[in-house]
Amino acid sequence: MPSVTIRNLPDEVHRAIRARAARHGRSIEAELRAILEAAVRPQNRLKLGSMLAAAGREVGLTEEDFALLESVRDHAPARAASFE
Repeated sequence: MPSVTIRNLPDEVHRAIRARAARHGRSIEAELRAILEAAVRPQNRLKLGSMLAAAGREVGLTEEDFALLESVRDHAPARAASFE
């Protein structure tokens, strides 16, 4: 698993993180992981798989419909996008 080193962290920021970690019963490292995860994976993010499943339920997609769609799906890997 990758690791990150943060240099030149102000003392007041370190104290605040240490206090926050103590309030949550975590180590400073665990608290920083939680902060970073919350920052890049917010709770209200769009979850495409969940959204598509809900849309299928809403329109009444059956297992037979799904099997038919799956039978005509192209299983070849998609080509990578080029931005040149």
